[in-house]
Amino acid sequence: MECRLDGRTALVTGGSKGLGLAMAKEFARSGANLALVARNEADLASARAQIGEESDARVTCYSCDVSNAEDISRTFDRIVAEFSTVDILVNNAGSSLGGPFESMTDEDWQNDIDLKVMAAVRFSRLAMPLMRERQWGRILNTLNVYAKTPIANTLPTTASRAAGMALTKVLAHEGAPDNILVNALCIGVIQSEQMTGQSRGEKYDSHIRRTMDKLLDEIPMGRIGRPEELANLACFLCSDKASYITGTAINVDGGLAPAV
Repeated sequence: MECRLDGRTALVTGGSKGLGLAMAKEFARSGANLALVARNEADLASARAQIGEESDARVTCYSCDVSNAEDISRTFDRIVAEFSTVDILVNNAGSSLGGPFESMTDEDWQNDIDLKVMAAVRFSRLAMPLMRERQWGRILNTLNVYAKTPIANTLPTTASRAAGMALTKVLAHEGAPDNILVNALCIGVIQSEQMTGQSRGEKYDSHIRRTMDKLLDEIPMGRIGRPEELANLACFLCSDKASYITGTAINVDGGLAPAV
């Protein structure tokens, strides 16, 4: 089965590396134009070059702090000026900050909510009117498996991701009459910068090490997932092949999560 996205414009946040870049590459191979959003301009330039080696997709890059409302608004306006519309929105920006509840400060909580919840809210609010006008749209929210089954030492990220799952369901109901399909991917352990030790601070790195040591023994398939395995599903959900799927959160985790 071939999933095509010819003529579609996909906006991917966190699209300069890792899982966001893997999804962007698959979209490009399937015929989509790309608007990549991330903070680091050098990473964006590298992503654009990598995509250019594999496809003839039209790719533009936008440096943006997605935790900042004004920056989101400015960036979205630039994207619409370039492409006229946004057909596919992938809310992928985020990190995996987590630890014991009492160690997390108000600042930790607010930063996490701004990055994961409010960024998705703001981009979706801007994109949905354009999708409604065209009577076609796809919104894909990348979450994690603990949005469904939270465990100790994973706040605030699990609370933010659970909010993302609720957002997914509500937008699916509101978007369905206008053929705007909204789904989520609940990700387990997949190869990415977050899972390979890229330093983002002592608190973050220590959480990743603890998480990896515990989870690798608990994955029924006995291995870490590959980015392209996530990207293949993302491309399917954003294509016309998935025209009757909305409001669902699909585990991409090798069987890790105890919840369906």
